[in-house]
Amino acid sequence: MAKLTVFFKYKAIDSYLFEKGVVHIGREETNDLTIDSLAVAPAHAAIITRDHICTVKQLNENFPLIVNGKKVKECDLNNNDTITIGKHDIVYNTTESIDPEPPQETENFDYSKTNTVMFDMDQELSLPPANLQVLNGANIGKVLPIKKSMTRLGNAGSGVVVISKRKDAYYISALEKKGTLKINELDLEDSNIKLSNNDIIVINQTSLQFFLS
Repeated sequence: MAKLTVFFKYKAIDSYLFEKGVVHIGREETNDLTIDSLAVAPAHAAIITRDHICTVKQLNENFPLIVNGKKVKECDLNNNDTITIGKHDIVYNTTESIDPEPPQETENFDYSKTNTVMFDMDQELSLPPANLQVLNGANIGKVLPIKKSMTRLGNAGSGVVVISKRKDAYYISALEKKGTLKINELDLEDSNIKLSNNDIIVINQTSLQFFLS
């Protein structure tokens, strides 16, 4: 499965999950991924996934296709590659068997500090896998799978949140209310809030999107 996140001026505006096959990208509404911009061709590019290999192809020679800053007609995609189409960027991520290393350059935000609490019901959990995608900063586009029963994000002294995996859903709450802690522009409090697909979480200067695989 592949996740494509569309950015405009470094702000995420939409995201899509696709199984194997062909994903058509362009301005016309008949495309699988539509970008409403005159800088985008009616049929601009196609992403083809076969046998764990993902390839992007240019469909219109008058509209350039750029991958990681270089013009291409066709190339294989790797996790976290950036596809530029017109004025929009599309970050490509694989959501299968990905366990990115913790970011090293984002200040005051430590993804590596996690606590695990073992619940008796863990073996019974049937929730779909959940992930967080970084939406800004040096690590923009990175996908962080949520694998623990309880995951702590942030730094002591500057704000800490906890995401808990329960029997019915994923929940988030503020463990240490310092700095900026928000969910969908609302202040995050001590009480547990049920997370929904594509919720936006802000921890100080870092924005993340929660999504289910």
